[in-house]
Amino acid sequence: MSAPLRIGNASGFYGDRRAAVREMLEGGPLDVLTGDYLAELTMLILGRDRAKDPSRGYARTFLAQMEECLGLAADRGVRIVVNAGGLNPAGLATALRELAARLGLGTAVASVEGDDLLPRAAELGLGAPLTANAYLGAFGIAECLRAGADVVVTGRVTDASLVVGPGIAHFGWRRDDLDALAGAVVAGHVLECGAQATGGNLSAFDEHPLERLLHPGFPLAELAADGSCVITKHPGTGGVVDRDTVTAQLLYEITGPRYAGPDVVARFDTIRVDDDGPDRVRISGVRGEPPPPTTKVCLNALGGHRNEVTFVLTGDRIAAKEAFARAQFEAALPARPAELAWSAVGIERPDADTEAGASVLLRCAALDSSPEVVGRAFSGAAVEMALAGYPGFHLTAPPGNGSPFGVYTAAYVPQDAVPHVAVLPDGTRVDVLPPVVTAALTDLPLGTSASASPGKQRQRFPGTTRRAPLGAVARARSGDKGGTANVGLWARTDEAADWLAETLTPERVRELLPEAADLPVTVHALPNLRAVNVVIDGLLGRGVAASTRFDPQGKAVGEWLRGRTLDIPEALL
Repeated sequence: MSAPLRIGNASGFYGDRRAAVREMLEGGPLDVLTGDYLAELTMLILGRDRAKDPSRGYARTFLAQMEECLGLAADRGVRIVVNAGGLNPAGLATALRELAARLGLGTAVASVEGDDLLPRAAELGLGAPLTANAYLGAFGIAECLRAGADVVVTGRVTDASLVVGPGIAHFGWRRDDLDALAGAVVAGHVLECGAQATGGNLSAFDEHPLERLLHPGFPLAELAADGSCVITKHPGTGGVVDRDTVTAQLLYEITGPRYAGPDVVARFDTIRVDDDGPDRVRISGVRGEPPPPTTKVCLNALGGHRNEVTFVLTGDRIAAKEAFARAQFEAALPARPAELAWSAVGIERPDADTEAGASVLLRCAALDSSPEVVGRAFSGAAVEMALAGYPGFHLTAPPGNGSPFGVYTAAYVPQDAVPHVAVLPDGTRVDVLPPVVTAALTDLPLGTSASASPGKQRQRFPGTTRRAPLGAVARARSGDKGGTANVGLWARTDEAADWLAETLTPERVRELLPEAADLPVTVHALPNLRAVNVVIDGLLGRGVAASTRFDPQGKAVGEWLRGRTLDIPEALL
């Protein structure tokens, strides 16, 4: 049996810890180091960069990291695979070759292209977006690695492809090795968000020593030939790897049990998670199905302009001060924005020991197609209230000009309509053919909490109940997919997991989260993970950049849900 392939991660987003590349290269043995620099919002940022300068459009921080660490990677024999190419992988590849030459290194650089569909957007029925990028699979990355590339830079591949590609190249997986591919997709999904798999953003953070989580190390996967893996980290680094940290990341932004990609559909309802020693968790049993005939396309368009002001309300009569501020500000606006959203943060505590503790923040966010409507005239109207407003009036920031915002939408095009090209180190361009065998996605027939019976709960959990926060029996992690909020919740015991799956019906979720009262809610049960996955469509408005919501990415929806109280069987507490 071949030795596992050790694949690490050093970036979960554009702006992640800059020192992570060096930390991972110096921290212990690796075969491949990956980095995820792209998200829907990042594509918009890079699109605006490219519009100003056609030579840009890639993650320039990665180039700075390579300035420091390209020689170190060569010395350690570590190959690098990243999606930092963004909208211009060819440009980043050229810049890397120039850097390697300047450093006196013989680094072989390759790239993966074809995801950029903007020139064909109208032909493909995608409208007129600012960016249009298809999610490519992993076989182009594998072609580059098999051709001897030391560094592979891609555009918009799926996040997991950064791990699946090295697995294909190393183990020789074919298109029909669906279980192995699916296992690697799961490994890639755990690694893709960096320190979120090693204790970052963890519900159970307070169960670990504080100093252990202050500077978590980044994760790595020991990937086996059958697609199973062990998730771990370099010895002596901060953070923790246990079933909680791995389960949290497995449930992050998955939307349902079938996790679709252009190479394979990974069945998250088949994942087995087991302890494998200190800071080691084994993932196995993942089943794969043929991929769908279409692939997802990330579309970003300019949606208009936004601005916001935050009023500070202090002391008593907070409700009256809020009403005064809202009425006065709206009356003072030269033009009413198309979308105006108010939110208050904090509670009335006039006897608090500090002024900050006695204050509530009142935020007003605005969106409009006109930069003038939400520009200086908008924020200036708030400033002009300074000597004419409620008692104690002040703002958290001076007036500012608004900023443009983008709107993300997803589209789908046939896989064979997307060119997938591996540009090898010698410049040879290799067309990567789409999968021959595909299958349309269908809903899983296995049970969701939507069909659970309240009577069943009473029979399985007889006895008294106690009013308690949901967090007494469940951990959570949440995030966004465009305007959709995704909340994964899991329990520590089989009994608590059964109760969780039966209790969290869509109706109960709407009761617990009043903001979702009129929204479509789907709840998927994942008993193998002792978990449920809650999908709330529309909670985040039109997506991160266009949302006026207090938490536009839905990062804290899970913690809000955990804090809500309901009747929980005493036996589970």
